[in-house]
Amino acid sequence: MTANSWRGTSEHLLRELAPQVLGAVIRRFHDFYSAEDAVQEAMIAAFMQWPQDGIPENPRGWLIQVAARRLTDQLRSETARRQRETAVLVKADTMSPAPDITPDMDPDDTLILFFMCCHPALTSPSAIALTLRAVGGLTTAEIANAFLVPESTMAQRISRAKQSIKASGIPFRLPTTQERALRLPTVLHVLYLIFNEGYTSSIGSQLQRLDLAREAIRLTRCVKALLPDYAEVAGLLALMLLTDARRAARTGPDEELIPLTKQDRTLWDRSEITEGIALLTAALGKGSVGPYQLQAAVAAVHDEALRTEDTDWPQILALYDLLKRMSANPMVSLNHAIAAAMVHGPSKGLELLTTLDADSRIAGHHRLDAVRAHLLEMAGDHPAAITHYRMAAARTTSIPERNYLMTQAARLVES
Repeated sequence: MTANSWRGTSEHLLRELAPQVLGAVIRRFHDFYSAEDAVQEAMIAAFMQWPQDGIPENPRGWLIQVAARRLTDQLRSETARRQRETAVLVKADTMSPAPDITPDMDPDDTLILFFMCCHPALTSPSAIALTLRAVGGLTTAEIANAFLVPESTMAQRISRAKQSIKASGIPFRLPTTQERALRLPTVLHVLYLIFNEGYTSSIGSQLQRLDLAREAIRLTRCVKALLPDYAEVAGLLALMLLTDARRAARTGPDEELIPLTKQDRTLWDRSEITEGIALLTAALGKGSVGPYQLQAAVAAVHDEALRTEDTDWPQILALYDLLKRMSANPMVSLNHAIAAAMVHGPSKGLELLTTLDADSRIAGHHRLDAVRAHLLEMAGDHPAAITHYRMAAARTTSIPERNYLMTQAARLVES
């Protein structure tokens, strides 16, 4: 196996195994903070040893063993320094090496870890950040981009969240039915952010990170299996599928970004669209409509249009009108402005964008500049559009998005 092929195989495998290994180590040692450090060391060891020795027959068991030994060594060292023995050390000393994980060893530690990270002892932002780190496998920089805060701020937030988990003594188990309902909004928001980072990476040279998008879909299916009667879980899964269905058409031969209006719709995954619409229809039939169902409905309207010009923009605008009443999310307002421009003309969209300039959550964000540039181009103001395309390009940390925005500006300069 070449270095590049090994890297691709191993990165996908390690991302999938990381939360499972972390869950297993937490289950044994009851220490979230130390367990995550030990698992990270095990991942580094895998990167160093597996290229030479090959991927073990049981990679999950290998990682658990290495992480458990690292944590046991740490406990022994701490105890020696304090010159006393603790119950944890006695337990660690008498443990046999981590056993191989056999198929009958369920439950899904990833799902348990998910709900643990979304415990009400944590604030919602801290729970989301911690879960993105521990379950989603995002880097601190990627999470900081998702939250629009500096990386140092996010590192401190994640560290405090881990300390809170450690201090609270939260048990590693599936929550009760009542506990699940309380944590569900945070769980769904985390899944939503993981999928978004996978579908449009906020940083780096890749437009899409398929491993993250697929993991978000897998985890959402797990949550839906656990909570089949919650319509918003089905709504979120439908949104992911209806969005992911366009994946193959989003990039060109050189991995360049292709916007929705320019995509070859014959490349869209009709099986995902069919499943997504079926999920959405069933969820809407339950009577309680939430924001994820409405966003899925918007995605369905796009997916059902065989051509760009067939898109039912009045219906999309009506859906965003409802979403704005439910949510104060500035991204919803941004998309509402786009829909308004498509129905009532670019001047209306530009008027709505002015209200976002005073919103600190999005003012200065590249997406606001990019949308403004697009609407200015629609309005025929090419000099202003060029300025905002360039401003958006300077502000994004995604190389494919930057290239696309600069191309748009260059196209208008040449016209």
